Amino acid sequence: MTAQEHWLLIDDDQAFLQVLVRSLARQGINAVSAHDHASALETLNQHDFDRCILDLNLAGESGLQLLPELLARQPELDVLVLTGYGSIATVVEAMRRGAVNYLCKPVTVHQLVNGFEPLDTPPALRPEPPSVEEMEWEHIQRVLNEHGGNISATARALNMHRRTLQRKLHKHSRWRE
Repeated sequence: MTAQEHWLLIDDDQAFLQVLVRSLARQGINAVSAHDHASALETLNQHDFDRCILDLNLAGESGLQLLPELLARQPELDVLVLTGYGSIATVVEAMRRGAVNYLCKPVTVHQLVNGFEPLDTPPALRPEPPSVEEMEWEHIQRVLNEHGGNISATARALNMHRRTLQRKLHKHSRWRE
């Protein structure tokens, strides 16, 4: 790692971003933050980055939807997906879409920096089983990804009213991570 590295941090938790930017600066890493899909793409258009930390859940939007767009704009970008709720399905999907690694919160700056190194072992999932709410969230995210982020099509596939799905997405963005 050189002192010249530029990282893009994408997470909807502003406090987490501020702490992470300061922590990375102490490691000699210049980090710029974005809090949602639109600001991430706008920032990516303005700067070239070496690495990116991408939260899986961006206030109800899926970071997995954003991942291919990031790589389409900067193909050499190394993207590490970060989440509070790890699952095998999202690990597989993140790697399939081009992520170099997938880590579960909480993580240290040292773990993030090392997370870009080649993997000797599969990404670690948290030891306790997910709650029913977390399993429901993962299922919703999987179906949402299958339908390209289309809420109406996802609601139909889940046999759920569109407004109910929107409420679940909004509610989850408030209590997650």
